[in-house]
Amino acid sequence: MKAGASASGNSKDNLTPALYLVATPIGNLEDITLRALRVLKEADLIAWEDTRQTQKLLNHYSVSTRTVSYHEHNEMTRARELVLELERGARVALVTDAGMPGISDPGFRLISLAIRHHVQVVPIPGPSAFLAALVASGLPTDSFRFSGFLPQKSGQRRQLLESIKESPRTQVFYEAPHRVKEALEDIVEILGGERSLVIAREVTKVHEEFLRGRAGEILQILNSRDEIKGEITLLIGKAEESATKVEPRATVRQRLEQIMAEEKLDEKAALKRIAREMGVSKSRAYRELQRSK
Repeated sequence: MKAGASASGNSKDNLTPALYLVATPIGNLEDITLRALRVLKEADLIAWEDTRQTQKLLNHYSVSTRTVSYHEHNEMTRARELVLELERGARVALVTDAGMPGISDPGFRLISLAIRHHVQVVPIPGPSAFLAALVASGLPTDSFRFSGFLPQKSGQRRQLLESIKESPRTQVFYEAPHRVKEALEDIVEILGGERSLVIAREVTKVHEEFLRGRAGEILQILNSRDEIKGEITLLIGKAEESATKVEPRATVRQRLEQIMAEEKLDEKAALKRIAREMGVSKSRAYRELQRSK
């Protein structure tokens, strides 16, 4: 290879054998880069995760390169097959459902295997859902942590939330739309209803939406909706961004006593008021109260 040349190259003549990690649009097809299109067209093979999504992209830009499936159900065997092709001199482009390969998808297995076999790995940067959501969230970006999807099981999710209770950095997660309300209930209970939070939904797509505010407020908004759809990025502000440092359990107990004294309400009515303020169910507020006694 000539001095200064690389696998990424600047012309059609020097796309050399390598595994190319090609970032693809997370919604808007116009977000593809010129370099990514060139690599997809000149590669010998495209390994794709989701045929439905990627086929739309390839059809839109008239890319006719040979394709092969690569997803969580066949990654163990397919990764070995692809590395064999790479060792024989193939130029393989890896694309996943959307965004940058290797982020919360099966790409890691192929990438690590290629590196172990001394195959050149070339990133072709582009769209990333969590990064797009982060910079538009309004939360601090000087220090942040991306942790992929929140755990599906409530116990594991709550344990993770406890671990970031005093975090000095913005926390970024992906979450499934059918679990996001449950996740926010845990956030409100463990981190407090005043914790700064952002829900970024369908970023770059037609129905893009950002919900910014306090955790309790956003939970109330979501609870008012019959159904939540689309790709979701959940961003939690750092601890000092909260309006109060009072522990959530103490807040329930103290707020209960305050409402009962000032408004002459019984415990049942006061607890109902607290649940509404926190954006959680009455039963959840009651459980929190019992734990604080």
